[in-house]
Amino acid sequence: MENIVFGIRPVAEAIESGKQIEKIYIRKGAEGQLMMDLKDLCYRHRRHYQEVPVEKLNRMTRGNHQGVVAVIAAIEYVEVQDILDRVPEDETPLIIVFDNVTDVRNFGGIARSAECAGAHGIISSLKNSAPVNAESIRSSAGALTRIPVARVGSIRNTLKSLQADGFQIVAATEHSRKLMYDADLTKPTVIVMGSEENGISKEVLKLCDEQLAIPMIGAIESLNVSAAAAIMIYEVVRQRIG
Repeated sequence: MENIVFGIRPVAEAIESGKQIEKIYIRKGAEGQLMMDLKDLCYRHRRHYQEVPVEKLNRMTRGNHQGVVAVIAAIEYVEVQDILDRVPEDETPLIIVFDNVTDVRNFGGIARSAECAGAHGIISSLKNSAPVNAESIRSSAGALTRIPVARVGSIRNTLKSLQADGFQIVAATEHSRKLMYDADLTKPTVIVMGSEENGISKEVLKLCDEQLAIPMIGAIESLNVSAAAAIMIYEVVRQRIG
């Protein structure tokens, strides 16, 4: 498997050296002082880890993983403030937020649409989010190497902060009666896209200033999240340059 580091000491060194790590997997029930030290190191460096069955680790590597495998990030992540700082003065900010989008192809497809439309950045969660790996980069046609991507511990807190900075938070949801054409998307805007199965979480939905639907005429009631994101993003473009 590409871009992995395994073993307690190598993973600890990767954390201490500041390498950008996508995921850290630790064997369920792993004990011992070295493992406790590693978990403490993750906590101090704010690195989330996931406890998994040993079979998952064995599938990731045939090496002596000692109960821990880390996946090194395929891109260099940025902070949310970096995204804001990079917005040109003559452009109105547009940011895409993923609330539990877990499919790498959808992640990549949305990133491709966002980059083509001139969006200024993508924000996803440290947990319950698709990784940026070779497959998602391939699905994005390379867009994920060009558009800034930030990962945050709390989507809700990040949205609150963006609201305080003057952004309107727009939820893309088929459950709304208000259509995307009836909202003003020329203002600084964050578009929130939800998970493939459950949509946007209730906690995040409550924070949104607008809940907008894409008009549906056929018998199928919803679009793939990547297709829906492309339509929403290009409605922003239409309003801003039309």
